[in-house]
Amino acid sequence: MFTTSNPVAGQGCRWGVSSVGTVSQEHAFKAGFETRAIHAGYEPDEMTGAVIPPIYATSTYKQDGVGGLRGGYEYSRSANPTRTALEGALAAVEEGERGFAFASGLAAEDALIRALTRPGDHAVIPDDAYGGTFRLFDKVARPWGLEHSPAPVGDVDAVRAAIVPGRTKLVWIETPTNPMLTIGDIEVLAAVAHEAGALLVVDNTFASPYLQQPLTLGADLVVHSTTKYVGGHSDVVGGAVVVRDHEVAERIGFHQNSMGAVAGPFDAFLTHRGLKTLGVRMDRHCDNAEKVVDFLVGHPQVSEVIYPGLEEHAGHALAARQMRRFGGIVSFRVTGGEQQALQVCARAEVFTLGESLGGVESLIEHPGRMTHASVAGTDLEVPADLVRLSVGIETADDLLADLDRALGGSGRE
Repeated sequence: MFTTSNPVAGQGCRWGVSSVGTVSQEHAFKAGFETRAIHAGYEPDEMTGAVIPPIYATSTYKQDGVGGLRGGYEYSRSANPTRTALEGALAAVEEGERGFAFASGLAAEDALIRALTRPGDHAVIPDDAYGGTFRLFDKVARPWGLEHSPAPVGDVDAVRAAIVPGRTKLVWIETPTNPMLTIGDIEVLAAVAHEAGALLVVDNTFASPYLQQPLTLGADLVVHSTTKYVGGHSDVVGGAVVVRDHEVAERIGFHQNSMGAVAGPFDAFLTHRGLKTLGVRMDRHCDNAEKVVDFLVGHPQVSEVIYPGLEEHAGHALAARQMRRFGGIVSFRVTGGEQQALQVCARAEVFTLGESLGGVESLIEHPGRMTHASVAGTDLEVPADLVRLSVGIETADDLLADLDRALGGSGRE
């Protein structure tokens, strides 16, 4: 028997999460974000007093008679106590009904798509979506029968125009987008989606739950690559879906179990550990990103700096309204074209050349050749002279000196 209610022994609701990983209406959100991130989803073990959820490295569970499950656990694909603790914490920090942890961000997205659409349906996606998300829609979901149309998430009218009446089931946005950092109005786009009978899905990876809670603004589902800021240490791959509606939660839960791409107990443990320090890390990411932006603006080798914290950014006012701060991702374009962009990436030393983002270490990459190579030649192609930075939590002066060297100097007095 599969049940979507999978409590952990000793798990309580005084931090805003009930014993089944869903939001408790009676006790919901009486604690602040950092308190929920540290405590939600798990109470100290009754037998030992362990304050951190153990790693339950087990595939199956002893039953007390046929069908007599202890706490709802029968098989670790369906539920595992380490994963349940993480899922409860994710639901709490995103202020959702229920959270689901997956083996990767794309596994989370795939389960969501399969659960909520059918062949013949249609989805609207960002016109500068993450390359992996585009590949999933274009190379996996399209042959399955799900059509999609790209639209700029910062243009409400364009999103509305991309909706196919009667067929669009999902309006899928990133905000900020990857890598152009476009900002979408979550509240308005939720209304547009709902008017069309569709659900609004927000990829909240770049902002993280600390900077933005889309469900409180009207979104129906939030997806994450928890590999990024939630895990935060570049040592675990994972994904998550958080929903605000019970019926949708049941459908996601059924597909999570049926498709099986779940987070293992070790991965769930690492991701949950990372979540506990998300608030303090994000503040440092943002502090350093703002200093990097200040350095890049006006640099003779930089033609454009793209960051929502800049007043000239088209989405600045909106980002200030729906985000706590502006995040740790900075994109910029160089004056010398693609070759200079590649040289900047090659010369950096403190910034590690690598894909991914959101870890404590700073990363630099060339989206056109790396994370977004799959969209080359399509409407989603990114500029060839673009460099994307994931600004880490190192000493800020070291990051600025490294960028100055990579850009050929003359940017610092």
